[in-house]
Amino acid sequence: MKKQNKALILFRMLKLVKPLAGFMILAVVLGTLGFLTAEFIPILGGEAILIGLGLQTKISWNTLVLLLLLFAVLRAIFRFSEQRTNHYIAFTLLAIIRDRVFKALRRLCPAKLEGRDKGDLISLITSDVELLEVFYAHTISPICIAIVSETIMCLFIGSFHLLLGILALISFLLVGAALPMIISKRSGTTGDELRAQSGELSAHMLESIRGIDDTLQYSYGEKRLQEIGDRTKDLSERQGALSRLTGTNMAIANILILLSDIVMLLACTWLYQKGQVGFDGFLIPMIALMSSFGPVTALAALGTTLQSTVASGARVLAIIDEEPETEDVVGKTTIDFHGAEVKEVSFAYAGEDVLDNVSLPIPRGKIIGIVGKSGCGKSTLLKLLMRFWNAGKGEILVSGKNIHEINTDNLRDMESYMTQETQLFKDTIANNIRIGNLNATDEEVVEACKKASIHDFIMTLPTGYDTEVGELGSTLSGGEKQRIGLARAFLHNAPFMLLDEPTSNLDSLNEAVILKSLKEESKEKTVILVSHRESTMRIADDILAMEGGRIS
Repeated sequence: MKKQNKALILFRMLKLVKPLAGFMILAVVLGTLGFLTAEFIPILGGEAILIGLGLQTKISWNTLVLLLLLFAVLRAIFRFSEQRTNHYIAFTLLAIIRDRVFKALRRLCPAKLEGRDKGDLISLITSDVELLEVFYAHTISPICIAIVSETIMCLFIGSFHLLLGILALISFLLVGAALPMIISKRSGTTGDELRAQSGELSAHMLESIRGIDDTLQYSYGEKRLQEIGDRTKDLSERQGALSRLTGTNMAIANILILLSDIVMLLACTWLYQKGQVGFDGFLIPMIALMSSFGPVTALAALGTTLQSTVASGARVLAIIDEEPETEDVVGKTTIDFHGAEVKEVSFAYAGEDVLDNVSLPIPRGKIIGIVGKSGCGKSTLLKLLMRFWNAGKGEILVSGKNIHEINTDNLRDMESYMTQETQLFKDTIANNIRIGNLNATDEEVVEACKKASIHDFIMTLPTGYDTEVGELGSTLSGGEKQRIGLARAFLHNAPFMLLDEPTSNLDSLNEAVILKSLKEESKEKTVILVSHRESTMRIADDILAMEGGRIS
């Protein structure tokens, strides 16, 4: 992932708050009032001491008691309201960010997501997004609250003597600004490395779970377990380094606060002895400073917590910013399918030539069979017809129109594409099939399943079409999953069917039923059939061989 400027990342994360700026201002006001009421409670206690000593004060005893009770109640109300507002902002923004991430993933798939670690993506859309809650709920408003409340406290302390106000300002800047900057610089790229390692561990764990059958069969378990242990240890060490830095940070912050209190005590004593302040000027500023470090203490930990937050923000923004292989086409006139044609198309993937000057007429109402060895470019040709990738050279026409000039939704509506591996979701069989047409009736689903020779099997299940399949269809065999994929393609009812090895996992009986359905469909549809099976190719009107990226 391209390294991004941290200041720019923070700025972009801040821009997301714009729609909720009113709530953010409210949170800052409530937080400031909450801290001020908490800070003035001990100050009022100092005033009580002055009254007890018989010294003249600006407020009476009765007023003081009333204010103490009022501030205690208001402190709780303001604190609760501020936290509630901040978390409303945070979780609303997380929902917005998740929506943008999922939209970005949709734009990027499948071309830009092929080969990406799925576990790392899961880590990004879960833990990385969740970490941004720290920034929106516990960083933005606390910084603003600290600036406003500590400015007020500096003015209050400075009203007794300018020197005391300056000392308070220096103390707040040391704890709330200088220390986080120093710690952030010391932590370097630890946060980025921690998030990257976390994503890698998630990917490794997901891969290990999915491959557990082969791991057990070939006694690979100990080696795999060792790898997981090593990765976990590395991640723990990185987290430990960040935690130690956080501990050091807080220790230094407490030392600075203690030193600031001592300096303020000495300054107040010196000014009192010089007669430049009264006893109230000795007692109240000292109490005020000691009670007012709350807002900047919250900032002191930002030097380390922001590391992980910024790293997560960078990973999320990188996905949102990534350019898709193909942009969706919109705003064009909707067309109907009247045949297709591939004209002198060449395509390279990762610098390796896959297709070389391929031309292929695809007349309406025909079944075109394509055979060839694995890796010769058959599946790639189907993906180019779906415009998952853009052809490097040449052009692909549908109804005489370049697919770059056809609305993406219109193109995908005209095409039914069945891949070699059918992706099933943890849902009912009916809902998995209905992906092909979300508005399909139960009768249409059943009819599609009959064409795919899967209806009789479904009816043997305890709850029929309402039977839930396991994750990734783990409760079904390869052939059963493949037939569900075919049922989806039939249900989509597109005039142009692209079928990649649709019968590779089927027995001859089921293959015969499906081929019969395809033959009947071809009276109204156009089919491109990719297969290694000679028996499958018997229904093709034309059979073409592909080798080395060329069709012969």
